[in-house]
Amino acid sequence: MSDSDSPSRLPPGLSLAAYPINDSVGYLLSRVRSLMTNLVTQRTQTELGITGTQASMLFMLAVGKCSTAAELAREYAIDASAVTRLLDRVEKRGLLSRVRSHEDRRVVQLELTDEGRELAERMPEIFISVLDTLLAGFTPEEVGFLKSMLRRILSNYCGESAVGGAGGTGNPAQ
Repeated sequence: MSDSDSPSRLPPGLSLAAYPINDSVGYLLSRVRSLMTNLVTQRTQTELGITGTQASMLFMLAVGKCSTAAELAREYAIDASAVTRLLDRVEKRGLLSRVRSHEDRRVVQLELTDEGRELAERMPEIFISVLDTLLAGFTPEEVGFLKSMLRRILSNYCGESAVGGAGGTGNPAQ
């Protein structure tokens, strides 16, 4: 691999002005994430009347990936107080309730209301639609390869257990 292809090193003598930002993996990942987030938010605000983050958190609660505000904060890598404010708005709207754990009274579990669950159940269609748009022209093999590379990046940082299963069908929504 040449210096210019190195994933983590700036070639010696490369100035900021000469930095190839459009070839930066970090920049490209960030742009794709922003685009995907914006497209999901456009759909959720129009169709569900809530932000993409709010809808996504309802989805994470519905599928059992998270059950507390602390778990949501870790999953989304955002401040716990920001999650609390977001959950306050969602709770005020009647989409979830906070319930003290019977096993540990210090823990507050988040439970979806029927309306919250109905909204969460609409999220897979929105996710699939957005990804179908973004991955138009990709073959199933290319989608599988992309997922494999993204899992590998996550594994490099989080370890294998945090990445999830390596399976997949090539479906862009998976």
